[in-house]
Amino acid sequence: MTQLDQFLQRAEALLARVEAILPNAAAREPDWSSAVAFRWRGATGQRAGYLQAVGHISRIGLDDLHNIGPQKEQIDQNTRQFVAGRPANNVLLTGARGTGKSSLIKACLNQYADQGLRLIEVDKDDLHDLQDIVELVASRPERFIVFCDDLSFEEGEGGYKALKVALDGSIAAQSDNVLIYATSNRRHLMPERMSDNSTYTHTEDGDLHPGETVEEKISLSERFGLWVTFYPFKQDDFLEIVAHWLRHFGCTEAQIAEARGDALRWALQRSSRSGRVAWQFARDYAGRAQG
Repeated sequence: MTQLDQFLQRAEALLARVEAILPNAAAREPDWSSAVAFRWRGATGQRAGYLQAVGHISRIGLDDLHNIGPQKEQIDQNTRQFVAGRPANNVLLTGARGTGKSSLIKACLNQYADQGLRLIEVDKDDLHDLQDIVELVASRPERFIVFCDDLSFEEGEGGYKALKVALDGSIAAQSDNVLIYATSNRRHLMPERMSDNSTYTHTEDGDLHPGETVEEKISLSERFGLWVTFYPFKQDDFLEIVAHWLRHFGCTEAQIAEARGDALRWALQRSSRSGRVAWQFARDYAGRAQG
């Protein structure tokens, strides 16, 4: 190998290392026509963050979601406004587990995807990239929901501050074609402890302004313009959801009636009458019935 060949090899290796370090906007740009949902893959090591197309998304529709009528109406209305280019709010969906919070957002995507709605799922650990995501899609004609599922924070987590800034705290205005929809079992997204109240009784080393500490904990949720709360299902609501999914899986009305007792026992074992538990029971029962 000549000295020139050795030099060229070293030069190519150096260029490869430099390219890996520098942000590469072209590499992060996805094929927008390939999907209606994307997942943000945060930067790791020398790799820049990028959007990954989601090839197979849940096909759940708005009609599949039962006994959450008021919540469904609020989210659907807000999403319609957004898709139409009218003012709309960032949304925080909170409440009982398994009651349809995440499913409702997926159903809205399926409802309005043909009108230009797109969804970007972002993990809590990657919330510090929110500004990069917004800048990446700001010039696109589509409308983007940034979806943060099962969101909650512990003390001192960096994503908390990043989300606050993205919602309402940056010198840059939020892009008109981006909204943030988040789901959580916690209304205020952070743990609230008895000690938060006890600090109002001033101790020798207590918080000088305890009220401000409490205000800080609830300030994130207040930056969402729309709060939607979900409640546990009653027994009849649970059985109605079970019946819907059993019909979806091809069970007859006689089988549905026969399954009521098994469905209630299934819920008792799980200590939950949620929509998720109803769907899981229906899959199990229908699979055995078709065997």
